[in-house]
Amino acid sequence: MSGFERLFPGKLPRLVMFDLDGTLIDSVPDLAAAVDEMLLKLGRKPVGIESVRKWVGNGAQVLVRRALANHIEAEGVDDVEAEHALELFNLAYEDHHELTVVYPGVRDTLKWLSKQGVEMALITNKPERFVAPLLDQMKIGRYFRWIIGGDTLPQKKPDPAALFFVMKMANIPASQSLFVGDSRSDVLAAKAAGVQCVALSYGYNHGRPIAEESPALVIDDLRRLIPGCLGAGAEITLADTDPSPSGNTIVVVTRKLWMKVIKALARWRWRA
Repeated sequence: MSGFERLFPGKLPRLVMFDLDGTLIDSVPDLAAAVDEMLLKLGRKPVGIESVRKWVGNGAQVLVRRALANHIEAEGVDDVEAEHALELFNLAYEDHHELTVVYPGVRDTLKWLSKQGVEMALITNKPERFVAPLLDQMKIGRYFRWIIGGDTLPQKKPDPAALFFVMKMANIPASQSLFVGDSRSDVLAAKAAGVQCVALSYGYNHGRPIAEESPALVIDDLRRLIPGCLGAGAEITLADTDPSPSGNTIVVVTRKLWMKVIKALARWRWRA
């Protein structure tokens, strides 16, 4: 039985919200490269990819502090140094996504959901300035009608504010929505919003098995959500279709409502 058949018997969710890093893309190699470049510019030793893999998931500010502390707790970090380090990290990461890849099964699943008319949104703790360009580079941005970055709203996951915001924009209740993520923050946000959560076992959960967080379902490949496609190696061949008849995408990209509307319209015009 597929994930959708288990969680939504006899139907599909009307809205599926996705996390990004560790769920749809493996971005750790590029994040680690940026962290190490930042540390070297500060006269510190690089920490390497395995440490960064355990530290990601709570946004760039937290990642930078963890790197400066060389520990997940990020204690004893000077605020001024952290602010400077964040600037260095952002500069290092902004234009370097060569090592980032889309996980197997992601494009197949997004195509399938689009063909079924399911609304999709992206909710990530990654700073908004990086999100849309990265999605477009990975050629998956067109599937998401709503995109929320880690600094789009005052709160970020595990706070459920972004999930509530998207469900309100979509006019779809929690009972007909699903959140797909890979970390404790994702599971906590979904539970707080009253939304069922599917978690990916391959993601970034600070080195801990995601099953410990008790999501509704744990899978190792997004295609396991799809009826008739249980095998992790299964192939789905679908035509490249627009995610909606008009191809419209609304991207939420600032804290102020009017700026959200302006930038959303600008994004709509660019995609159209």
